[in-house]
Parts: sequence; C-alpha cells; structure tokens
Amino acid sequence: MVIFEEVDGKLVPHGSEEDIKAYLDYKKGLATRKKRQRLRERSRRKSSAFTWLAEHTPLSRLDRYIIGKFLGTYFFSIALIISIAVVFDFNENIDKFLQHDAPTEEIVFDYYLNFIPFYSNLFSQLFVFIAVIFFTTKLAENSEIIAMLSTGTSFKRLIRPYMIAAAVIALLNYGLGAYVIPRGNVKRVKFENKYKNRGRQDITSNIQLEVDTGVIAYISRYEDGQKMGFEFTLDKFEDKKMVKHLQAMTIQYDTLSYEPYHWVITNYQTRDLQGMREIIQSGGKLDTIIKMQPQDLLISRDMEMTLTTPELKAYIDRQKARGFANIQQFEVEYWKRGATSFATFILTIIGVSISARKRKNGMGIALGIGLALILAYIMFQTVSSTLAINANFPAFVAVWIPNIVFSFIAFYYYKKAPR
Repeated sequence: MVIFEEVDGKLVPHGSEEDIKAYLDYKKGLATRKKRQRLRERSRRKSSAFTWLAEHTPLSRLDRYIIGKFLGTYFFSIALIISIAVVFDFNENIDKFLQHDAPTEEIVFDYYLNFIPFYSNLFSQLFVFIAVIFFTTKLAENSEIIAMLSTGTSFKRLIRPYMIAAAVIALLNYGLGAYVIPRGNVKRVKFENKYKNRGRQDITSNIQLEVDTGVIAYISRYEDGQKMGFEFTLDKFEDKKMVKHLQAMTIQYDTLSYEPYHWVITNYQTRDLQGMREIIQSGGKLDTIIKMQPQDLLISRDMEMTLTTPELKAYIDRQKARGFANIQQFEVEYWKRGATSFATFILTIIGVSISARKRKNGMGIALGIGLALILAYIMFQTVSSTLAINANFPAFVAVWIPNIVFSFIAFYYYKKAPR
C-alpha cells in the first residue's frame, strides 16, 4: 500500500519500495494510455473529411477493389516490360553510342528518359489487355467472380469499375500523347538522328508551295543543315496574272531572329509588272518576311511525333492550304492519338468478357486468346495506317477501322460472358 503525505505543499508517497515502484509503473502506463487515446481522437478528427468522402462516394468497396487491382496490374506490367525493353535497346545500340561518342548525360536524360514514356504510351493497349486478363483470371480462379454474380450483381454492373479504370487510363494516355510526350520526343528524335540514324536525308530539291494567297515560292535545292536554299523564285498572282516576280541566288533562314518567317536573300532581282511597263530592281542582300519555315520545306524523320495535337492540326491545315501533298503521316498521327485512347475501352471489354469465366486450365486459354486478339489489332492498325500513308486512303477511316471491327468482337464476347 502507498500512502501520500503532504510535505511542504507536495504529496510524497510512503510505503515499501515494491509498492512505490508498482504505483509509478501504473501511473506511467496510465499516462501512455491517455496519450494514445488523445492521438486516436486527433486522428479521427483529421480523417473525418476522408471518412465523409468514403461514405458519400458513388464507388462501392467492390468498385474500389477492382479499380485498384486494374490500375496496379497495369502500371506494374508497364514497369516490368519497359524495363526489359530498355535493357534490350541499350544492348542493341551500345556500339553506336560508343562509335559516335554519345555523352552519358544525353543517353540517360535526352534519350531513355523520353524513351520510357513514349513506348509506354505507344503500347498502352497491350498493357491494358494483359492487365485485365491477368487479374480478372485470378479473380475467376479464386471464385471471386462467381461470388460477385451470386449476390445478384449483373455482369453489366460488374464491368462498371473496369470502364472507370479504362477511362482514367484513356485520359492519361491522350493527355500525355497529345501534349507532354511530343515535347520529349523533340530531344529523343534529335538524339536518334545525331547518334543512331546519322544517314538521314537533309537535302531536297524542286520545292514548290503557296506561302500566301496568290504567292508561290519555288526552291531548286534546299539543304537543311545550313537552312539554305538555292535558285529561289517568288511569284505573286492577281486575277491569274503575274504582277511581281523575284529571283535570287540563295535564301537562308535567320535562326537568330526573334521574328518567325525571317529569311535573308542574296543576289536577287525583282520585276514589278505594271501593264505594259516593267520595273526591274536588283541587290546583293535583302532581309524579308516570307510565310514559310524550314520544316515546311523538308519533312524530317518522325517529325509528326514532335508536335503537340494543336500544333499538328495547325501544321496540317497550313500545308493543305499551301497545296502540300506529303502530309499523310501527319494526318494518321493526328487521328491515331484519339483512336488509340478510345481502343482502351474496347480492349477492356474484350479482356473482361474472355477472362471472367472460370476454366479448368487456368489463365492459359484466356491469355492465349487475348494475345492473339491484341496482336491482330496491332497488325490491323499497322496495315490500315500504311494504306493511308502509301495508298492515299483517308486517314480518319484508316485509323478508326480497327476500332470499328473490334467493337463488334467486343460485343460478341460481351454477350457470351457469364451472367
């Protein structure tokens, strides 16, 4: 027993050493329990907003479970496969890097740091399909799909969280592909042209385009390395009659100017046609503004991948207005960005419908059918894009044909899915 006596205004315990020690341990434990209780109460107050959100969210626990599984498997498959791709790509190109003295900093930050998001987004449909089949087959093997359906949940309701996750992936892919990845592709393509594809073409000839309404430019030979053209002419027409004519020995783009479309013309001569009169002027050098840029004269390799969607649309419209014919790959790239994002929904429906049924052989059959379908989709998409580029097939139709065909396949497997 411990007795307290007041000494100099303080309570002093009296008793045996064992009793005093037991009392002090009790007080210490009591203080610890009170501290933990205060922390729990504070934690409950802080998480009240999250608790309210969880209670009022339209997503059920089942939805959050499936969405988490879907997205987790999707990002894990990306990390696994892209890591392997980086290793193989490095082993394949290490000789070129060493031969051309590519700096390590450029290899890591300019090439591979942009290589990873580009190919992750390019093969996103493959990763979606693998992720859906893999974790849905696991759910079916563990009889979780059967348990969900036995509670009265319809297959239509079951597929809702899949479509929500697919919407997240589709929006992410479109946003990255339309606005973020093209910025990185500028560095990646520049690195590839400098250290991997050094035999690229940077010279073209016989270029003719409309730079403004009724104004036609012609360049006999253009060298992109120096941004210089040779034997340049510029003609202006009004009512189908030539009113002005300019010819020059060379024309060079001013890369240091803050103004766009700034060109420097040398050894030029102008002819101003005024009815029966003709005014001729000549000079050695002339700074002028002509509405054309070097990328309008020579289309570099993978140039369409370095433009954001608004820039791509503006480039296509500008080249069409100028009568430029070689823009099929730009149109294919423009329409493909939306079509591939939409394909996420189609392939998700196919993957769920194939793998939701429990099979004795596990995921082997479902994975085999899924891989065959995704390879057929990629091949179909490649063939249709090639037709658009090389056979003047309408780009919009060529890009969306695989989605239309596979929409019927998705509908077929959806109808055969377990109910």
